[in-house]
Amino acid sequence: MGTLQQLENWSITHHPKWLVVLRIALGFSLLLKGISFISNDATLQNILQQSIFSSQNWLVTLIPWAHLLGGILIIVGLFTRWAVLLQIPILAGAFLLVLSQKSFMGSQSELGLSLMILVLLFVFFIEGGGPISLDDYFRRNPK
Repeated sequence: MGTLQQLENWSITHHPKWLVVLRIALGFSLLLKGISFISNDATLQNILQQSIFSSQNWLVTLIPWAHLLGGILIIVGLFTRWAVLLQIPILAGAFLLVLSQKSFMGSQSELGLSLMILVLLFVFFIEGGGPISLDDYFRRNPK
């Protein structure tokens, strides 16, 4: 049995139901952040201009759409691990970006929120979608 199958079997038997609520809240927070970045892309562009990613204009388009897609997939629990894997580099970059800003004291809440979401992404990369998800539904009802 491969490592991924062992991880899947373990997460099926050890997934408390309250983690489903946490997964949905995580998905909604990513979805709302994606909507926020789309509605005010100048904010994201300013943040990226002040960082080492200043020449990467394609990130202004990629990050909001990745948050939207990832948030929706995490909410419904479809391809949960893949959606989380898509989000981890973005949130790791956001955490490092907030951490490296010179005005560190003014961004304590952003730092805490980025760290909390990053930790939750790692949790759901290990746990998967859980018992109330489309991943579980399609696993139990193959065609």
